[in-house]
Amino acid sequence: MPPLPGAPASPAADAPHDASASVLRVADVGFEPATALLARYGLRPHRVAPGQPIPGSYWGDSEAGIIGTDVHARDDTPVHSLLHEACHLIVLPPERRAAVHTDATDSVEEEDATCYLQIVLADALPGVGSARLMADMDAWGYTFRLGSARAWFERDADDARAWLVARGLLPVPAAG
Repeated sequence: MPPLPGAPASPAADAPHDASASVLRVADVGFEPATALLARYGLRPHRVAPGQPIPGSYWGDSEAGIIGTDVHARDDTPVHSLLHEACHLIVLPPERRAAVHTDATDSVEEEDATCYLQIVLADALPGVGSARLMADMDAWGYTFRLGSARAWFERDADDARAWLVARGLLPVPAAG
């Protein structure tokens, strides 16, 4: 899937990610913290054995996969991938989750919300944090209109933030 005009996107199929990129992997942070975080959203993480194909993986290789409310990952799965795929499910209404297999959405709004939420949720994982996750997203090949995940998140993601707030997936910002 090519990058959406002006929106965040995962690596394009014709521009593969850099598998050699030094990004945090599930093994670096542990499967248990991710399991606890995702369970808060009604998701069920599943650890896939080393070297086995990951069920529901859109990109293949070590990328996380989704089927219904199940999120599949190996120890070598990048943390950003685990969070991204999980956030695809989180932003969907529960009645749509059951039908998901591999590809969650083609909606620009849902993709933007997914990228925004994965950055926010990174702060809930010990040893990850939003700054590291955004750096990993850039290293892996996510593309953003402003050139980096951080620039998009800080200066161009108001629509994504508002979309998440409207659906009760983020706290309402304080009046200022």
